[in-house]
Amino acid sequence: MAMSVGGDTTDKPMSDINTTPLVDVMLVLLIIFLIAVPVVVQTVKLKLPDVKFDPTTTKPENVSLSVTTKPDGSCAVFWGTSPVTSGELLDRAVEKLKAEIARQGGVGNPELELPEAHIRGDVNTPYRCVGGTIYTMQMAGFAKVGFISEPPPGSTTARM
Repeated sequence: MAMSVGGDTTDKPMSDINTTPLVDVMLVLLIIFLIAVPVVVQTVKLKLPDVKFDPTTTKPENVSLSVTTKPDGSCAVFWGTSPVTSGELLDRAVEKLKAEIARQGGVGNPELELPEAHIRGDVNTPYRCVGGTIYTMQMAGFAKVGFISEPPPGSTTARM
């Protein structure tokens, strides 16, 4: 409330607002938030990797898999362009790995380069489909399972 003393004898309402208490309260709240926020936000110091899109060099022995979802919601996996079930995927992957090891001279070869599995997953495919494909390929013995993605438009491809 404001109170007028002296001088003016007219009974007009006072229209001036004293903002000093409001500013004092705001400054106190600002100081409290400046002190409290670093205490609440706890982070682990990390250096995240710089990501550049590297072009994929596909070798003929690598396995190209495509994972999508059927209209009924079940998973669909394609070896190249032919559809495979989970059991067929495991059997074909084991046979592919055995054939490639035999072609390169057996397990004792120090220059043995095992094939990789490259997975292309549809953006609307649930993770359970992609995760099941990864698991199956690892169970077959593939040590390198990678994802093939499309870089955003306008991004450059560069080596680090």
